[in-house]
Amino acid sequence: MRNIFIILFLFFGNQITFSQEPLNANEIKTFKEKVLTLDNNTQTIVSDFTQYKHLSFLNNDIETIGKLVFKIPNVIKWEYTSPYKYSVIFKDEKILINDEGDKSNIGIGSNKMFKSLNNIITNSLKGNMFNDEEFVISYFKVNGNYLVKFIPKEKNLLKLIARLELLFNIKTSDVTEVKMIEPSDDYTKIVFKNKIRNTTVDNAIFNN
Repeated sequence: MRNIFIILFLFFGNQITFSQEPLNANEIKTFKEKVLTLDNNTQTIVSDFTQYKHLSFLNNDIETIGKLVFKIPNVIKWEYTSPYKYSVIFKDEKILINDEGDKSNIGIGSNKMFKSLNNIITNSLKGNMFNDEEFVISYFKVNGNYLVKFIPKEKNLLKLIARLELLFNIKTSDVTEVKMIEPSDDYTKIVFKNKIRNTTVDNAIFNN
């Protein structure tokens, strides 16, 4: 149970306060086409990241640094390297955890909530989350980038995620930031840097 709460803590995340200009229909169409093209041509993603966890009862955000590795079909490793060593792997409908050598795994095959979370995490990395059946989606131009907000329609999921926000580079249509906002307004912001697509990734990386 402790590990489940750690996972939820790691991946949940507030709104960007820059001026937000809504996109028109043509801009949305062109933007979505570029994101889908990028997604369809992606086999792997490797990226450094910095994660900021904002909790209302703390004066400063909790900052952690690590590396992300993704490989189709939907295998992900989040490796935290500072200030602690901790890894979470989503693989074969399991979550594999390595807490500084203390290893464990959680099966998510029959858990609809965790499967939904896994899909959200995977699709947010690639940027392709344009499912109007699952989300209420709104599109904005913010500080020279595109910001897309996703509000889950599924009531149980809304208890964990009030809103998901993806920030895209306006030129490349690649995701540069992901925010997951909780109903309490606490949030997690993950900022990607040095992102590389379609580099060679050994499957052994995803062994716990």
